[in-house]
Parts: sequence; structure tokens; C-alpha cells
Amino acid sequence: MVKLNKIYTKTGDDGTTGLATGPRRLKSDLRVDAYGTVDETNSVIGLARQYMDDMADLDAMLMRIQNDLFDLGADLATPETGEVMEYEPLRMVEAQVARIETEIDLLNGDLQPLRSFVLPGGSKAAATLHIARTVARRAERQMVELSRLPGEIVSMAALEYINRLSDFLFVAARWSNDKGRADVLWVPGKNR
Repeated sequence: MVKLNKIYTKTGDDGTTGLATGPRRLKSDLRVDAYGTVDETNSVIGLARQYMDDMADLDAMLMRIQNDLFDLGADLATPETGEVMEYEPLRMVEAQVARIETEIDLLNGDLQPLRSFVLPGGSKAAATLHIARTVARRAERQMVELSRLPGEIVSMAALEYINRLSDFLFVAARWSNDKGRADVLWVPGKNR
């Protein structure tokens, strides 16, 4: 169980932060940036949940995702080094990826196929879920870039999860737009 007694420590005043394994990295380090963007995604999902008035099932899915995103942040904050650790670090697992895929399929089953690209908007819930989707895509780009750096490992389950998450958020945004009936569709060249 996590216990936080003191919120400020002053140890980051020099522009560094401690990873879960102890080493300090610059706050601008790509790994720190990646788990910070995962946290930002989580915060936007928290905002979207404020608009789930008659969507208890979707709200429950989003709450599970928020918990998963803390797992993902913990995974990224505990880099794999190949050395034996004193404890079993929290890692993303394939079951989390499978669950989000099942939930995508469940929501998508209520939607008509798309006839055009969807513009971010519609209901407050949908618009906020679209913001969460774009932040999740940024987190994914950072995680992919991190995984390509020498000595940096990002698990396949973590990469799969963040990729599925943006898909989930897209489908959830459509679903929260009256199951796609209130989607705002792109009309190519409409304003020429």
C-alpha cells in the first residue's frame, strides 16, 4: 500500500525526479515524459467521467482504465535493467490488453459503421474522450520512441495497452454520442 505523508520533498528542485528503482533522471527525460503523459491521459479520463450521467457501464470501464493507467505509470517508472530486484515490479500484462479489447468490441457492437472520419465533438463526454484519445496517442508516441533508445525497455504489453487505449477512447467517444447517432462527421472540402 502506498503511503504519502509529505507531499513536497524539495528533492526535485534541481530538475530531477526519482524513478521507482531509485536512480534520478531529469524531469525532461523521455521516460519521465512518457509516464507524465500517461498521467495526463488519466486526468482527462477523470474529467470525462464527470459527464457519464446515464452511462454507468462506460463509467465503470473508464474507472478500470484509470487504475490500469496507474499500473502503466508504475511500469514505466520502474525501468527493466536485467538485474535482479528486491521485489516484483508492477508490470502491464496481456490480460489488461485482452480486457480492453473485449470492451472495445462490446461498445463497437452498438455502433453503425463509419461513413466518414469523425470530428472531435458532439456531447461533452465525447469531446472530452476525444481529448483523452489524443493525449493517449502522444503517450504512445513517447513510449515507442523510448523503446527504441539503447538500454531502454518498454514491454510489449505496455505498448499494446496504450495503443488499444486510444482505440477504446475513440469508440467510447462515438458510443457516448448517442451510440454514434450524434457524431459530427468530416465533410471533405466543405468550406472551399
